[in-house]
Amino acid sequence: MQQQARMSAKDLFEKAVSFTKADEFRRAGLYPYFAEFSGSPDSIEAEVRMGDRRILMFGSNNYMGLTTHPEVKAAAKEAIDRYGTGCSGSRMLNGTMDLHVRLEERLARFMKRETALVFGTGFQTNFGALSTIAQKGDCIIADRNIHASLLDGCLASFGRTLRFRHNDMNDLENILASLPPDEGRLIVVDGVFSMEGDTANLPEIARLARLYCARVYVDEAHAIGVLGANGRGTSEHFQVESDVDIVMGTFSKSFASIGGFIASRRDVIEFIKHHSRAFVYSASLAPANAAAVLKAIEIIEREPERRLRLLEMGAYLRRELAQLGFKLLEGFTPIVPVVVDDEVLVCRFFWELMGEGIYTNAVLAPAVSHSLVRISCMATHTDEHAERLLEAMYRIGKRLELINQ
Repeated sequence: MQQQARMSAKDLFEKAVSFTKADEFRRAGLYPYFAEFSGSPDSIEAEVRMGDRRILMFGSNNYMGLTTHPEVKAAAKEAIDRYGTGCSGSRMLNGTMDLHVRLEERLARFMKRETALVFGTGFQTNFGALSTIAQKGDCIIADRNIHASLLDGCLASFGRTLRFRHNDMNDLENILASLPPDEGRLIVVDGVFSMEGDTANLPEIARLARLYCARVYVDEAHAIGVLGANGRGTSEHFQVESDVDIVMGTFSKSFASIGGFIASRRDVIEFIKHHSRAFVYSASLAPANAAAVLKAIEIIEREPERRLRLLEMGAYLRRELAQLGFKLLEGFTPIVPVVVDDEVLVCRFFWELMGEGIYTNAVLAPAVSHSLVRISCMATHTDEHAERLLEAMYRIGKRLELINQ
């Protein structure tokens, strides 16, 4: 009987055995992921090393170009000399250093919020904050295109989650109007959607939140340092900071490190700080990472021309690529999504650009509704870098029959 049961039982690994798509793309020479980088030559932020090749980087979220900045590297090294390489425990017990406290105070000042809370990664930040703040009897109303970390945080909470069509304010209002009055409600969006490069309609979201007594949570991962007069993100750009209740940010983009944070009212932060399992049961941020963020904030405030250069580069590439005949998704951020809508062509485009010494991102469904070649700009890109990219895009676009000019 036991023998028969073993023979008829479903093998949990069936799904893994049947997953062959990655190997099929590898065999065709089209697999675009897990590229191996080996450094940055001569601290040139716009270039990376792949073995002995120098590659022009147009696929990084290093928007401010600070990951090899001499001051950022020096701050990280100094922190290692003083604190060591890790904290060996959670923040609640033995893992809080004065460096973490200073970083949270600095982030709160930068974001113009009462207080802030630092997590080990951006994914952990969204997961830990949302799974905690929404409880039984609450409802999260989230844009359909939110980042996976946001969605997982929503689904891990004890509240229920409803989704509205991407940036469809009528759909959002219909959902809000349908909720019972005794149900707490939280609207969750990305400020800048990481793959599509468009922005949430925060002015209208803020109006609906006031009308229907909802709180608002905005993931500003791809907007902090980039948008707003002071680099505080989409909320500052649209002048609705007072209408956003919780703002989230990551350190792995403009802040040239790794980790994440939320900033909000003190009582909200205190609740999450003492109830979030993802925070309480995780080791604290490494000293070098915290010190790098502190220095990056200083440079961003000191050198606003970086943000202006970044936005100019994004606008220029959008305009020129559209004139060349490429189909782009609308937006005004430094994320420039070129629609290809064919998985094989996207991967061919990626590898042909690599042949020209240019790295971009091949983005396939289900990460996005359209298959894309995703271009992301940095403040350290020069006019020459832009022209090199445009010339290569034009040649390859013609060869792959993606443009007719």
